Amino acid sequence: MRRIGFRLQLFRSESERGYSEEVLGVLLRALSASNLAYLRQHPRTPALYRAGVRYRAEPFPREEWRGVAEVLREHHGDCEDLACWRVAELRRRGVAAEPIFRHRQVGRLSVYHILVRHPDGTVEDPSALLGMNAGGVSAAELGLGRGGAARALAGCLPRARRDGV
Repeated sequence: MRRIGFRLQLFRSESERGYSEEVLGVLLRALSASNLAYLRQHPRTPALYRAGVRYRAEPFPREEWRGVAEVLREHHGDCEDLACWRVAELRRRGVAAEPIFRHRQVGRLSVYHILVRHPDGTVEDPSALLGMNAGGVSAAELGLGRGGAARALAGCLPRARRDGV
């Protein structure tokens, strides 16, 4: 099995946030597109929510992005892995879903979370639906507000713990 890795220096400083977020968007779209190609080549792949996979965060500061085959092999993935699989699954069914991210500051640390935006603007959080722990963040803290996007997350996104992590 061949592994392809990118070694990028992103999110090193606030002055580089714009560049880093632009690259993050490109990489999310690329992972979603590669997952779509995988699903087309492997039409018997189970749907994300029926595949028996769970959310599991990687130990900080490690960050490896996994495609569908790797998530299935390891039986878990973190937010970008799960969201990009879900985007590919929806696109395969003709739904123009997109991977999106939300950001918040926790002290000096920038925390990003990857979600799925549906064409009608609602937001889905596969990580929360697949077991993200109670240390997550609220919809408001992710900048989703109180509109339809926040309603789509009702009961899905865990609340922030008192220590803000």
